Amino acid sequence: MTVELWAARLPGPFRFAEHCWLLVRRGEQVDRWEVWQDADFGGDSWGHVHRNLMAPTAGIRNHPAYWLHQWHGEPADQLAQRIEDAPNSYPWCGLYRYVPGPNSNTFVQWCLEDRYRLSWRSVGAGYARRARG
Repeated sequence: MTVELWAARLPGPFRFAEHCWLLVRRGEQVDRWEVWQDADFGGDSWGHVHRNLMAPTAGIRNHPAYWLHQWHGEPADQLAQRIEDAPNSYPWCGLYRYVPGPNSNTFVQWCLEDRYRLSWRSVGAGYARRARG
């Protein structure tokens, strides 16, 4: 069991920013979890939360994906549980805003909690922290 953090740069005038997602790997089974701007767009979806909307390491348009971090063992098990419970517990399944969030990076940072801090390129990553006050 591993959990991986991946990202890809956004196209056009927002190419400084990145879209992040998480992969949950159990042997040969790989599930990609992310929030997408369109609700119920494909794969398995719960509002804006999607599982397997795209191939695990597919980038965004012509921007390739890049690996950021990986967890193994107990930390991966705990993180996978949080990710897979997101359809029932993520507070913004039905809401998406590019700025200030909630968006794809809000979801990933919410899943990761304090295990990893997304970079400044991950616009929206701090939304959940700010929403809590």
